[in-house]
Amino acid sequence: MFISQYGSVSRWLPALLATFGLVVWAVNSHASPQSDAQQAVNYKQAVASPIRTDDDRGADAKRKPLEFLQFTDVRPGMRVLDIAAGAGYTTQLLALAVGKNGIVWAQGTRSSQALEQRLSSHPQANIVPVIRPFEDPVPDDAAKLDLITIIMNYHDIAYMPVDRTKMNQRLFNALKPGGHLVVLDHSAKTGSGISAAKTLHRIDEKVVVDEFQQAGFRLEQEGDFLKNPADPREQAFFDMKIQTDKFALRFVRP
Repeated sequence: MFISQYGSVSRWLPALLATFGLVVWAVNSHASPQSDAQQAVNYKQAVASPIRTDDDRGADAKRKPLEFLQFTDVRPGMRVLDIAAGAGYTTQLLALAVGKNGIVWAQGTRSSQALEQRLSSHPQANIVPVIRPFEDPVPDDAAKLDLITIIMNYHDIAYMPVDRTKMNQRLFNALKPGGHLVVLDHSAKTGSGISAAKTLHRIDEKVVVDEFQQAGFRLEQEGDFLKNPADPREQAFFDMKIQTDKFALRFVRP
């Protein structure tokens, strides 16, 4: 009788599950729901923003900001922590993508004159610079994060006197369930571990995967938008005449 009254289960069940999924997603995220088309427009507008510098645009060809934003799945309203923010190239992109209702904490172990200049030229209320040690990089008011990024800097942290196990566990605990951690870095030769971290500013992808999985993260997706098979991975990026081979990893907190 139930089926005869309401129609075939195959007709209404997908819609019900989709609606239920949307409700669960909304409860567990600060982000505003967007269609794929809206999200694509948001990313393009962020990349094209007139507040981005000429240096940023000059770096876009090798850094591929549109593909990066797509890979992070960052959305308006999100709470984001950018580790080792440096001059703020990535921080500003993320802040443009999360919009006025989102917030991006730009972490560094010391103040960044370049970031300060960026924000002085074009103030953005949703960017909050924070000076914190790598072992405890999360500000007290940055709980229940939607996204954490570590861009081209995990290799540096690897040769510093940093307890990475402690840092990675802190990052895991700061993310809400379903939140993401995105790591991009220069690829070292397979099996080299962290031996090239200081000399060549590269790191073995497997080390990164293993260390974050040990902290409780699950590897959700690998991106190939920065891959370059022609890179022999024998030089530092600043000595290269071609683009380095880079890996892109997106982890999720279960």
